Amino acid sequence: MRERQTDILIAGGGLGGVAAALAALRLGKRVILTEETDWIGGQLTAQAVPPDENRWIEQEGCTASYRCLREGIRAYYRRNYPLRPVIKDQSTLNPGQGGVSRLCHEPRVALAVLEEMLAPYRASRQIEVFLHHRLVAAERDGDRLEALTIQDDQTGEQTVIHAPYILDATELGDVLPLADIEYVIGAESQAQTGELHALVGEAQPLDQQAVSWCFALDYLPDEDHTIARPEDYEFWRRYQADFWPGPQLGWIDCDPVTLKTRHRAIFDGDTDREQGQDLWHYRRIFYRQHYRQGRYPSDITLVNWPQIDYWLGPLLGVSDEEKQKHVRGARQLSLSMLYWMQTEAPRLDGGYGYRGLRLRNDIMGTTDGLAKSLYIRESRRIKAEFTVLEQHVGVQARAVMGLPEGSELFDDSVGVGSYRIDLHPGTGQRNYVDISSYPFQIPLGALIPQRVENLLPANKNLGVTHITNGCYRLHPVEWNVGEAAGALAVYCLENGVIPRQVRNTPRHLAHFQAMLVNDLGFQLTWNETTRTHEV
Repeated sequence: MRERQTDILIAGGGLGGVAAALAALRLGKRVILTEETDWIGGQLTAQAVPPDENRWIEQEGCTASYRCLREGIRAYYRRNYPLRPVIKDQSTLNPGQGGVSRLCHEPRVALAVLEEMLAPYRASRQIEVFLHHRLVAAERDGDRLEALTIQDDQTGEQTVIHAPYILDATELGDVLPLADIEYVIGAESQAQTGELHALVGEAQPLDQQAVSWCFALDYLPDEDHTIARPEDYEFWRRYQADFWPGPQLGWIDCDPVTLKTRHRAIFDGDTDREQGQDLWHYRRIFYRQHYRQGRYPSDITLVNWPQIDYWLGPLLGVSDEEKQKHVRGARQLSLSMLYWMQTEAPRLDGGYGYRGLRLRNDIMGTTDGLAKSLYIRESRRIKAEFTVLEQHVGVQARAVMGLPEGSELFDDSVGVGSYRIDLHPGTGQRNYVDISSYPFQIPLGALIPQRVENLLPANKNLGVTHITNGCYRLHPVEWNVGEAAGALAVYCLENGVIPRQVRNTPRHLAHFQAMLVNDLGFQLTWNETTRTHEV
């Protein structure tokens, strides 16, 4: 067993982990970053989900480095793709012209840009990235986390990595149980949080948001790309949840806000048009009309639709055997949805099956065509010094309590974000909770565990609830949380303090916030007009 030492150890190479690494590297520290797959970037790459962002993202609402990531993606397309000049010159180029984001793009492009951002530090070995490595153990001494043990999934070799600061940027908060750090899972009750939309009655730790195994498709109508019939196809073909308005495999789903039944097929007309309300246009990541006619045979769309939301069982709070059963179930659901679309889906012309739908394994970087890992919406969450509640950010909750318009103002802000409180149907067999929120701040107290001194969350595992996770879980917020955690670790190392001292000492808090703004280009507050805008 090997042993290593570094200034900051980051477990998890998703968006939060990469952002944390970049902050620490720019501030002069050595970093080791671990990742279970062979792609860094998490939900943007290995999970293949285009960025869900706030409506002001082109002007504000993110850190400077996140803006560099966004512009780097556009620059990659301008440098490497034969865009038509009128498209290439667009300052707000949307490569896929998808409806869900102003920057729908292929996951491989995001991976390339993230690697570019890390490249200067790789050359000097200021950062080392351990791919294909998973966590297997943690060492603690009282209230300090001393080391993590990681294992190479290809060779079986284990490495113990010691660091004065350790960041948990894993998708499920995997450091927390290994190190016996207090955390929460699932849905809290109203008695616990006082939240308007929390559960009435007892908390349900096993009520967790659906996970999704995403995949990419193009469409070649004159060809047949039908996959082999999935093992569980007959089950999914017949399955319908009690709370859902139609079969799992079908064009009927539920409007997240009104909960009214809706019909939304993969195609509702011309696939070449720029915008559309069908599923094809929803998360389209490559738009062939950006190029000369005939250069590319098809658009490419990313399937992250309600039909592949898997809610038959949780991943957290169950045995590993049970977890793996649900991981497999999510894969089978996605493959079954594809097979149904290829063979049985009602077509616009009255026929059945779109056999020309082709699974793009090259886009996913996998052999089976599914993303490298599950899209995770909900993690373990630390028991934090401060927990963000619905009444801090929710429009309806604040109105019911007689609180002023706009989100709660936090003196210890380390960033901003904005998104609706968007909870997908979960393993508690409940439908969407999709409600308005105000643009919000990220309080430093939500990044500080109640007890452990040198472990920081750097993903979706900060101090939020099941409800507020719904607006704190998206791409730019995860990036901001990770970047703030990386910077906080550096500040603590350089000033000989621990995170709670930074938050609770006015002088340190002011100096840390100034470092975020002046050295890293953070935005800590929304302007008043934006802060009171319902989203």
